Amino acid sequence: MSDTDGKKPLGLGGAPRSGQVKQSFSHGRTKSVVVETKRKRVVVPTPAKPGAPGAGTGSAPTNLGDPSKRPAGISDAEMERRLAALRAAKAREAEDAARRAEEERQREEDRARRREEIEAKEREDRERAEALRLKAEEEERAAKAEAAAKVAAAEARKAEVLGTRSRSTMPAAAAAKPAAAAAPAATEEARGPASSKPGLPTPRKTDREKDDRADRGAKRGTEDGRRAGKLTLSDALSGEGGRQRSLAAMKRKQEKARAKAMGMGQKAEKQSRDVQLPETIVVSELANRMAERAADVVKALMKMGMMVTMNQTIDADTAELVIEEFGHKAVRVSDADVEQVIDTVEDKADDLLPRPPIVTIMGHVDHGKTSLLDALRKTSVASGEAGGITQHIGAYQVRTPNGQLVTFLDTPGHAAFTSMRSRGAQVTDIVILVVAADDAVMPQTVEAINHAKAAKVPMIVAINKIDKHEANPQKVRTDLLQHEVVVEAMSGDVQDVEVSAKTGLGLDDLLEAIGLQAEVLELRANPNRSASGAVIEAKLDVGRGPVATVLVQNGTLKKGDIFVVGEQWGKVRALINDKGETVAEAGPSVPVEVLGLSGTPSAGDTLNVVETEAQAREIADYRIKTAKDKRAAAGAATTLEQLMAKAKADQSVAELPILIKADVQGSAEAIVQAMEKIGNDEVRVRVLHSGVGAITDTDVALAEASKAPIIGFNVRANATARASATQKGVELRYYSIIYDLVDDIKAAASGLLKAEVREHFIGYAKILEVFKVSNVGKVAGCLVTEGVARRSAGVRLLRDNVVIHEGTLKTLKRFKDEVKEVISGQECGMAFENYEDIRQGDVIEIFEREEVQRTLD
Repeated sequence: MSDTDGKKPLGLGGAPRSGQVKQSFSHGRTKSVVVETKRKRVVVPTPAKPGAPGAGTGSAPTNLGDPSKRPAGISDAEMERRLAALRAAKAREAEDAARRAEEERQREEDRARRREEIEAKEREDRERAEALRLKAEEEERAAKAEAAAKVAAAEARKAEVLGTRSRSTMPAAAAAKPAAAAAPAATEEARGPASSKPGLPTPRKTDREKDDRADRGAKRGTEDGRRAGKLTLSDALSGEGGRQRSLAAMKRKQEKARAKAMGMGQKAEKQSRDVQLPETIVVSELANRMAERAADVVKALMKMGMMVTMNQTIDADTAELVIEEFGHKAVRVSDADVEQVIDTVEDKADDLLPRPPIVTIMGHVDHGKTSLLDALRKTSVASGEAGGITQHIGAYQVRTPNGQLVTFLDTPGHAAFTSMRSRGAQVTDIVILVVAADDAVMPQTVEAINHAKAAKVPMIVAINKIDKHEANPQKVRTDLLQHEVVVEAMSGDVQDVEVSAKTGLGLDDLLEAIGLQAEVLELRANPNRSASGAVIEAKLDVGRGPVATVLVQNGTLKKGDIFVVGEQWGKVRALINDKGETVAEAGPSVPVEVLGLSGTPSAGDTLNVVETEAQAREIADYRIKTAKDKRAAAGAATTLEQLMAKAKADQSVAELPILIKADVQGSAEAIVQAMEKIGNDEVRVRVLHSGVGAITDTDVALAEASKAPIIGFNVRANATARASATQKGVELRYYSIIYDLVDDIKAAASGLLKAEVREHFIGYAKILEVFKVSNVGKVAGCLVTEGVARRSAGVRLLRDNVVIHEGTLKTLKRFKDEVKEVISGQECGMAFENYEDIRQGDVIEIFEREEVQRTLD
């Protein structure tokens, strides 16, 4: 049975091209397969003939072609649509061709216009060059004519001298001949042999050489000036050519003449500059500021006896002498003057425009600050926070029902975040003091009041949780009186509003109070100047790098601005508002996240926009150097005696070293401050390093060397750091709530405290008699007068109520038996360990020691 089974191969009609292919398989098996190739049918609509009705018109065509020649399944409507699409495509092609032709025509006109301009410019240049050339040629001709006249005058003088000399020796008949014929005759006679005419004297050889040189000079003067500098072969062989000017020298002469003709020949007048001179300066930088060559400055210093190079540093006094020698004026500046580029000018009253108020929400932990802000923003930030408490400072903008914008700062209420609350009070216009109606005034409430008073910022008291059954707002008002906060309800000047973040009660009254206070303050700023602002928070993002939350206080911060903030600088790469949207600029009172910093700044630093990157880098370098010098000065001020005393004191102090990595700068700062408060005279917590960002291999290496655990607050270790920590045995601890972190560190530090030893008196015994026993020593026969005497207990020997020995018992016997304890009223025998000075009448005090583990309060 064949492979095709006697049937025709399958196909779709048309004219197939068939053939056979032989397939090979393993083990020598083969198979023949019939292969067909089908040509794809291309359907081309039949265009209407030019003379046919409807051709070239926009109406529906009446002739749609022969239905028998159409592809299968295409109706009249479909055919009409295809033809319409074809006509539209042809029309578009025609429009495109016309547009391209028009564009080509315009390009051709532009090229022609540019060609004409270029030709006109070249024509002007040629005319100017021609005029210069003619002028130079005229001056050259005049110079040649003057030289020829001088040579002719010299020749005439020489001829006159020769004629006078010949007239004195010639006969009278020869003297009557013309002077013009006399000279050639004399020359001819001189050239002949001496014996031909013995009566005439022969000219000297030096005179003949002078004449020949004069003849050659006259001949050269009449030739082209360009050829005058040529050294010919005959001149070189004769040795009379001398040193001639080269062709390049002639060209330089022509260039000088041309420049002189155009008025450019005068040497530029030396400018006197004001050179800013710091305390020390590099030689090359000094030359750059004077606009002089560095080699000239080095030469001047060498003349002064200083062998320096251009990369060496010189002091200000030496540099001032160099500046004066070069004719400039030295202006002494200090290193701190680099910060003068920061714009600190006062704004004019006409430039100031109203700005939104900045409102900081402060209060005790868990009094509802974030919930109140959520109710104002209609969001739910509090529900997503770890432990239900705020641990970062946040900035948001809220639009009130009357359309006014208000910027809110939400601060943490935990005791550890004192610095954050302080920063919030310093940059704010109004402080909202949130007090829970069921909890009254608490420690952090008092701290917030003090921050607001220190910053001289007006307060608005928001009595929250008014919806609770146990709420007592009147108690809150009364408690505030103790801290000199008198609300309006008690005849004071501080506004108070009863609100409920849960039900929304009193929120409109709170916004109205904020608007009223802002209206009284008349908050204005100039948006049309270089921006300045305060860093509220800073962090190190894995994908975005260093990120700073900045509250713009003046001016407008724009994308691309170059700024300096603390010891860091950067260029604004992106601005992100509180809603996560990217914005192009941020005006006064607008909080934004700024990307593009060179490093993570400290929270609380001031951001200032400068003009150039060089200025920003210079200011940042100066601030880094200043901070380093301060740290060095603090260490240098310590005397050797103080160091020795500190080392001696530290010997008795146990330390718990830790490394701290947090998600934001403010949290790291708060944790470090909380750690510094843990400890006493015997133990303390030492923070080896604190930083922002994920835990890295560098942190693990430092922790291993210091045998310290790594504390991660809202951050994690990367994969390599985790593997390294596991291998090296470094403990990694992660926290998201600062309560837990402080409690654990306090417990760990408590473990370093020495246990407290407490003594419990369990009995007294009186020595009635002293016996001397061989192989034992002195044994005291005692009567237990109080409590109980135990073999394992400690003892003290009292003589006349004075302790003369403290130790342990070597033996405790009742009669001849060794016993563990003897109760009150019974007699026993006692022998002390390594002590035998016992007497009759002494009292033995029996006690037990107990070790109690101490904790840090």
